[in-house]
Amino acid sequence: MTQSLGPTDSQALDERSRDVPTLDELFDPSAFRRRHIGPTMVDGDSSWRDMLAVIGVDTVDELISAAVPPSIRVDRPLDLPAARTETDMTAALAALASTNAPRRSFIGLGYSPTITPPVIKRNVLENPAWYTAYTPYQPEISQGRLETLVNFQTLITDLTGLPVANASLLDEATAAAEAMTMARRISKNEGSSFFVDADTHPQILRVLRTRAVPLGIDLVAGPVDSFDVDRGFGVLLSYPTSTGRVERHDDLVRTWRSAGLVVTVAADPMALVLLESPGSFGADIVIGSAQRFGLPMGFGGPHAAFVATSNEHARTLPGRLVGVSTDRSGRPALRLALQTREQHIRREKATSNICTAQALLANIAGLYAAWHGPDGLRRIAERMNRLASIVASALGDHGWTLRHDSWFDTICVEPTVSVDSVVDAARGAGFDIRRVDDRAISLTVDECTSVEELADLLSALTGTRLSPDDLRAHDGRRAGLEPEARRTDPILTAPVFSAHRSEHEMLRYLRRLSDKDLALDRTMIPLGSCTMKLNATSEMEPITWPAFASVHPFAPDDETIGYRKLIDDLEKALAEITGYDAVSLQPNAGSQGEFAGLLAIKAYHSSRGDDHRDVCLIPSSAHGTNAASAVMAGMRVVVVACDDDGNVDLADLARRIDEHRERLAAVMVTYPSTHGVFEEGIVRLCEMVHEAGGQVYVDGANLNALVGVAKPGWFGADVSHLNLHKTFCIPHGGGGPGVGPVAVRAHLAPFLPGDPRRDDDLVGPVSAAPFGSASILPISWMYIGLMGPDGLRQATEAAIVNANYRARRLSAHFPVLYTGSSGFIAHECIIDLRPITKATGVTVDDIAKRLMDYGFHAPTVSFPVAGTMMIEPTESETKAELDRFCDAMAAIRVEIDEIEAGRVSIDDSPLRMAPHTLDDLTGPWDRAYPRHVGSPAGARWYHVPVGRIDAAHGDRNLICTCEPLSSYA
Repeated sequence: MTQSLGPTDSQALDERSRDVPTLDELFDPSAFRRRHIGPTMVDGDSSWRDMLAVIGVDTVDELISAAVPPSIRVDRPLDLPAARTETDMTAALAALASTNAPRRSFIGLGYSPTITPPVIKRNVLENPAWYTAYTPYQPEISQGRLETLVNFQTLITDLTGLPVANASLLDEATAAAEAMTMARRISKNEGSSFFVDADTHPQILRVLRTRAVPLGIDLVAGPVDSFDVDRGFGVLLSYPTSTGRVERHDDLVRTWRSAGLVVTVAADPMALVLLESPGSFGADIVIGSAQRFGLPMGFGGPHAAFVATSNEHARTLPGRLVGVSTDRSGRPALRLALQTREQHIRREKATSNICTAQALLANIAGLYAAWHGPDGLRRIAERMNRLASIVASALGDHGWTLRHDSWFDTICVEPTVSVDSVVDAARGAGFDIRRVDDRAISLTVDECTSVEELADLLSALTGTRLSPDDLRAHDGRRAGLEPEARRTDPILTAPVFSAHRSEHEMLRYLRRLSDKDLALDRTMIPLGSCTMKLNATSEMEPITWPAFASVHPFAPDDETIGYRKLIDDLEKALAEITGYDAVSLQPNAGSQGEFAGLLAIKAYHSSRGDDHRDVCLIPSSAHGTNAASAVMAGMRVVVVACDDDGNVDLADLARRIDEHRERLAAVMVTYPSTHGVFEEGIVRLCEMVHEAGGQVYVDGANLNALVGVAKPGWFGADVSHLNLHKTFCIPHGGGGPGVGPVAVRAHLAPFLPGDPRRDDDLVGPVSAAPFGSASILPISWMYIGLMGPDGLRQATEAAIVNANYRARRLSAHFPVLYTGSSGFIAHECIIDLRPITKATGVTVDDIAKRLMDYGFHAPTVSFPVAGTMMIEPTESETKAELDRFCDAMAAIRVEIDEIEAGRVSIDDSPLRMAPHTLDDLTGPWDRAYPRHVGSPAGARWYHVPVGRIDAAHGDRNLICTCEPLSSYA
């Protein structure tokens, strides 16, 4: 008999059931969201309410309604799949990865399989102490990664035979483009032609052409002995060439240089382990990619490219350059050198728009060289060359015609049967080779190549079964390198390349380096505009899965089904988030995304017969890359003023539009503004520019304040670049990698970057690989899927809450420079230190260095307003961490007050003496304040390894390669 429930029992059951979660809730798909955003949103945690109370609002919705202009707010949820758990997302990604079926690649073209030493893979590539660090603009807390970047620079200078190399560039093709424009600056010739060896990797030629057209450079590709020196300013050789020939061209190089041409050599650094250096036969510039030094192919990247040059041209070198200086005690210390030449400072006068490097990858490449040392690298290079010679001998004996009589690792042959049948036979046996043209194929051996797999490959190619012993019989029969082609000078003589050859020593070296630095694994990095948020472990793990890491960027489509599905998913998600119609993931940095977006605008105008439209309006508050990118795209920059509230001055904008109406191509505006506010006039700004026939470019650097709340493509923008290394959780890697997709409305979609494999697109490629740095795209794919539409909006809301909470707390001690009309800010705020500097002499640098004593990375200093700090907490920081920072700033304010009151001299203050090293704190003490003041409470047991660095000394005495630091003292 079933007993019915009475009213009292039913009421009690209803009350209990309200506390019982549903089955779906027990699976908890929002668990990741809470951990990403932090405990401020956990049920029952009062910190969320406490923060809102300090801000002066009752709810998050009230804050968003007040801070974000109603004209741009989006009320409907994002049309994205609901959030899933980390377990489910990892399984889904693994299923995608399983549909990638890469064959063994012998394609070459600048990309080869390699082996990342496990000790480096685990302790650098997979270690948040390395991958969550920021660009080393604050050198005192970056000495570890600066040291490894100097190792990389030394590796490149040793191999190229030139004395200065930068700390990496984006990829080999963009490095070649940078060398082309560098050559134009250096050469005194008036000719407009840049000559390129026709046997250069085709993707390099195509990127060069993309860069050359807007700058009015005539790119001429052909045989090296056909160049008309009277027409040109520079030339690029390949060494070895794309199809494998090794030739120095000494006589031609002398002729070109005597005619005033700047000679650039595109070189394979692994080949340079054996070959005479390009510097030895007269190269002015050497470019290349360090991918073979332990960096997975990753469907195109990221990889560390490089540019090396002479001391004479060091100040024209693009990208970052690490140099040696000293600290206040005379200790040798490292810093980024010659920073005033960088694009973000020079703006429209910049000679490059490069804003980033591939620091994490350069670190790995330099450490790979330290792990193997010169002897180990020679062993690897000799093995490649010997195996290539075996291939040449075996195929030659089979009747196939060798195209070249010299080679390092690549053999180009004309088979006795059709090229297509040979390529198909290789694929059928599980191998990829390169189809060079209708008559020839090539194959490139690598670090991973064995005699056994070569036997299988050549058996498939020739149709004749060859055993490993058959191939060994060919060893020594042919030599691809004549003795005079081989280098005789020593390489990698610096102690770092011989001191860490055992795994214990390498492991301890890596630990010592990471202990010197501050990264997100230790502390908040509150950099305005750079959005240093959580890079979750579950997002990071897949990048080293072989199904993603081991894929050649030019692999046939049947091998990359999963990769391309992931890319398609990500492009659609980003289009939905931004309100645009199409997205290209090819740009491998924000600067490249800007360039691609401006090229799309320019091509769109040209398609309508408006080739004369070349004026780009840029507010004075804009990121430095904006102006530099406009110049690279062949546009003229006209600056628009900002008003006293930090907004674009619409009256001045109207004047500039009237002045340039017939030539107006675009406006570039950052939204929310670089000043940290939601400008209410953004919709009107878009209307004004459109009325004059221009296009609106919205810089997506601050998209973390818009996701789920507003869509640039809906409030009037035509194009944006996005920073996946900011908003979408790809880590900053100590100064790179980055990804800067470009998103456009439908009318600009035909003008997105072209495929580097083809030569028939309306706009050419902006990077070497079709999908740029594809191997790190799974990070953003995971992040979007883990957060879901609700979580993405909540992340934006939390970022705005955190920023306004911190602004309210700091405003009691420092003036906040800009707020919106409602008194609220967006995701970041600027505190104005100029009145303090005027009254006390305390500078923004004094405060930045003193924050290091508290264990904090400084905020962004003196940008976009000199003498200020721009602070962005992101959504990932907890109230406790925000309070720790605010407490440190309050304590610093007390020290400033002591100076202002005349009780402490600025020169004797802990502010001016900061940061304090452990040697300072434990050694002789003669300072005017107690020793314990140098190491305040809350420092979390971190002490800088060097004191304040003398920047001017390092620029006056430029040293950019490594010796024992003691030798620089």
